Amino acid sequence: MATEPKRVVRAEHRLPAVIAIVIVLVLYALLPSTFLPGIRYGVVGIAILLLIPVLILNPARLTRQTRWSRVLSVSNAFLLGAANQIALVQLVYLLVNAGKQDGPSLLIAAVQVWVTNVIVFALIYWEIDRGGPVARRHEERRDLDPADFRFPQDEDHDAITEVAIRSSAKSDWAPGYVDYLYFSLSNSMAFSPTDAMPLSHRAKALMGLESFAGFVILALVIARAVSLLG
Repeated sequence: MATEPKRVVRAEHRLPAVIAIVIVLVLYALLPSTFLPGIRYGVVGIAILLLIPVLILNPARLTRQTRWSRVLSVSNAFLLGAANQIALVQLVYLLVNAGKQDGPSLLIAAVQVWVTNVIVFALIYWEIDRGGPVARRHEERRDLDPADFRFPQDEDHDAITEVAIRSSAKSDWAPGYVDYLYFSLSNSMAFSPTDAMPLSHRAKALMGLESFAGFVILALVIARAVSLLG
């Protein structure tokens, strides 16, 4: 019976995801004071507390995972996602009801919420797909959780040589945070999947929510900008 080759892909570096979380926390903390300051600063504090233990466990590369580290990492991503959805609801209310003098600050806040939305959903995708970043690169493929997303590299093994060499089958490729960030960005701009396709119901629900949020922000920002120009 044929066996799969041993994994050769290198453990993912921690830095891209940490930079992403720091950017999210800064953007979230710098929202205008009308955006529930008590809750905002509480979320920032909790997110930092959740991040510290997993940084201690894997300070450079993601080589180890425990049940508690997995819970903390996933919880942090969903905490930031939920907090930003609350900020989005408040942003919609303010854009609809605020006076003309508040327009510029609200437009800046809309950009903050939109950028945060892209980064946070990328974190969520990164955490849930195929069992998370540690499992994706260390467990045998037959032991991985079913994939939530299909990347081009997952089916390029029979393409022309210079393309196939980067495929999952040929190079043991596995997606990293930057891959999820790219398709999160494209999903928020195109309001539909571009390179990575959702496979599971939860992936489709999350991508649908992200697209809807991006559409709402864009529509209201355009309407607000037109009203300010008028």
